[in-house]
Amino acid sequence: MEHELKEFIKKCDEAIKQENFDTLMKYYTEDAILVVKPGRVARGREEIKKAFIAIAKYFNNSLVPTQGEMIILEAGDTALVISQTLLDAEKKDSEFSMDRRATYVFKKNTQGNWLCAIDNSYGTDLINS
Repeated sequence: MEHELKEFIKKCDEAIKQENFDTLMKYYTEDAILVVKPGRVARGREEIKKAFIAIAKYFNNSLVPTQGEMIILEAGDTALVISQTLLDAEKKDSEFSMDRRATYVFKKNTQGNWLCAIDNSYGTDLINS
């Protein structure tokens, strides 16, 4: 059976593709962090939204994220997702790989809904930077 987080992440990817950042922010915890790029982190929904707007602009408003292979490790109200994250865009000359091994951390809120607490599409590549 597919883990519910796979569908959740698919919705997040669709919101990024459609640049529906208000909807996307509903999928993050209040104190979430987004690794914008190695050495640069956005904290909280407001900063994360601004970062996604800048990322979209960087990719000429053509960014399409999808997920490949995915492993989900769940313990209580916390889940670690290790995923092959594939990025496609009209802009092909990014300084970072468009085929990533991402790590995401999700927490269940009191209503039982998953929210992203740590969004790190660079995964362990952060160690090398």
